[in-house]
Amino acid sequence: MSTEPDPADTPNDTPATGGSPVEAPDVSWFDTDGDSVADAAVVDTNNDRQPDLLLADTDHDGLVDVAVADTNHDGVADFALADTDHDGQFDTAVADTNNDGMVDTVATDSDHDGQLDTVISDTNHDGVADTVAMDTDHDGLVDAVAVDADQDGLIDAVALDTDHDGQADVAAYDSDHDGQLDTYVADTDHDGQVDTVGYALDGDGSPDIAYTDHGSDSFDA
Repeated sequence: MSTEPDPADTPNDTPATGGSPVEAPDVSWFDTDGDSVADAAVVDTNNDRQPDLLLADTDHDGLVDVAVADTNHDGVADFALADTDHDGQFDTAVADTNNDGMVDTVATDSDHDGQLDTVISDTNHDGVADTVAMDTDHDGLVDAVAVDADQDGLIDAVALDTDHDGQADVAAYDSDHDGQLDTYVADTDHDGQVDTVGYALDGDGSPDIAYTDHGSDSFDA
């Protein structure tokens, strides 16, 4: 007769192969509209007895359309996702990247293809957005960037990737920070080298004179 224990006799609460049991997250479900179907959940993902994830089905279609998370477990939410058109795909994200209690990044998927195409950032965390990056043709690559470099609330630099090769080939600057773009540079043949520079001399935002690697040209002011 064999003296080896029968695996079937192993108690259910004892790991058969060693190791430690994994504690499951603590989840609380809520029925906010009284229809006997749960439409919100609060989760303690790290089991520290402080909720750090909220899930909600705001339109009661059975799909989560809002998720709010406390990613660093400090008791303050710092990241959120939303499905604004209720198609089952998150299309908006907001984040507090430096955990100061203020949102400093907003990203959206405007065409609902599953890829973010606009990101608005507050890079110096002063509560005012100063950088916008966009994927205008929805190919997954940023092709337009606008920056408020001096944090005055006015855009003073714009860069464009007109041929969508991943490299900016047109840029415009507001050199005197008066709210009007007045200096333009371009790589017209897309070889990675600037070959055209233009200036708006009368402050109307339109180039009055341009210098190229072929010479200079003047335009009607």
